[in-house]
Amino acid sequence: MYAALWRVLPGPLWVKVFELLVLAVAVVALLMAFVFPVIADLVFVEESTLGE
Repeated sequence: MYAALWRVLPGPLWVKVFELLVLAVAVVALLMAFVFPVIADLVFVEESTLGE
């Protein structure tokens, strides 16, 4: 999958690296803004057994 993404991106090496960094930051930002808040409502932190 990563090789296919690398081949699809246009430009020389430094442009591809920059584009991949921008894509990675965008994915993390979308996860933090939309996905993780929904999951946080479903997971009950008070019921964790790690401290016991």
